[in-house]
Amino acid sequence: MDKEIHIGELIKIKMKEEGRSVSWLASKMHCDRTNVYKIFQKASIDSAQLLRISCLLGCDFFSNYSNILNRNKGNGG
Repeated sequence: MDKEIHIGELIKIKMKEEGRSVSWLASKMHCDRTNVYKIFQKASIDSAQLLRISCLLGCDFFSNYSNILNRNKGNGG
């Protein structure tokens, strides 16, 4: 996996841009705030969880990975 993606950090940045709080995401995901902070620390997360977060924040976090795949295709990788 490409080291340049830290998905937890990208989620944290998007939440800040949207003015969303940790409590808001925890409430939407039916979990404790500490779980959201743990997500922020993860370089990778389960795809089902990423899909749920993508829908809640209205952001296609999967595109970060698709962009790397497309870049690698162009480099013969």
